[in-house]
Amino acid sequence: MVLVTLCTLGQAKLGLYGAVETYIRSVLVWADIPGTLWRVPVFPGGGLVGAVLLVNLAVAQGIRLEWSRRKAGLWLVHFGLAFLFVGEFVTGFLQQDMRMAIREGTTSNYLESFRDVELTVVDASDPAFDQVYSIPDRVAAREGRLEHESWPFRLVVKRWFPNAALETRAPGEGGPASMATAGVGPQVVVMERPRAGDDESAQPAAFVEAVSGDRSYGTWLVSTALGAEQGLSIGGKEWRFSLRHRRRYLPFSITLKKFTRELHPGTDIPRHFSSLVRLTDPARKEDRDVLISMNQPLRYGGQAFYQAGFDQNDTVSVLQVVRNPGWLLPYLSCLLVGLGLLAHFVARFAPGGRTA
Repeated sequence: MVLVTLCTLGQAKLGLYGAVETYIRSVLVWADIPGTLWRVPVFPGGGLVGAVLLVNLAVAQGIRLEWSRRKAGLWLVHFGLAFLFVGEFVTGFLQQDMRMAIREGTTSNYLESFRDVELTVVDASDPAFDQVYSIPDRVAAREGRLEHESWPFRLVVKRWFPNAALETRAPGEGGPASMATAGVGPQVVVMERPRAGDDESAQPAAFVEAVSGDRSYGTWLVSTALGAEQGLSIGGKEWRFSLRHRRRYLPFSITLKKFTRELHPGTDIPRHFSSLVRLTDPARKEDRDVLISMNQPLRYGGQAFYQAGFDQNDTVSVLQVVRNPGWLLPYLSCLLVGLGLLAHFVARFAPGGRTA
């Protein structure tokens, strides 16, 4: 009851998805210590509470239900229900929903999160390879100091906006001065917005200062709404900053060869859309064409690629990518429950069995 109440109230600040992840799909509920990067557990999360309840019910069932052949059907039923609960745990804690947006004629080998963002620091000094350092948004949002042994500077997050609208500052326009002193930030007006009810539509932003010793190299504005990275040259190397949706790279690549969309006659409502892609995986010696449509996903590498949408005048295909290690558990659960009920009723109503 306490978790449900906290989760309900937390939606005002965290949004629906963030509140569920914080209070329900977690082992412990954590709180930040003001002024530090430390977090401490303050309450059991939904995962821990659910696990304790499941163990309690399993022990009670083992004590009260006798181990016998005539009770085998009931045992199968309860094992099936346990698998159903375990499947929800696996899905809640391990399932990942991401997306891949590919322009026709291009190749992609990474996925992007719908909601989570990351502050990236990129060492772009090598023309053949970018070294990317990623800071999760939950760390950057604490507005503290960020350091790495490979950086010739430290980053200070001076202001974090969970959701913000950006507008270009007109020449000669008044108003408060921007916190940014480098990059495109001084020409941009940042307006904080309430966290969107749909977490996917939020556009985080931040002002980040690069400092080396006692010298400041400037403050940059980074945001998911900006299309370009911010640059800095220091220590003979080129560095870039950006705030982007969290990425996960794949050991294979997908090329969009052709996107097709069909409409219902006389309307703008899509009737069917599909993507003809080229799957290339040198490690597994895969190099083949695959058609992904609304009801025909591509299942590969433990992931399912669904046709989710399109963008930019049908030149970009948007695929939703789901990785769920427990996707078979609900099917196994239904099979066990069905077999258990069948065995129980056969044993109960068969000749010589109990009828009441």
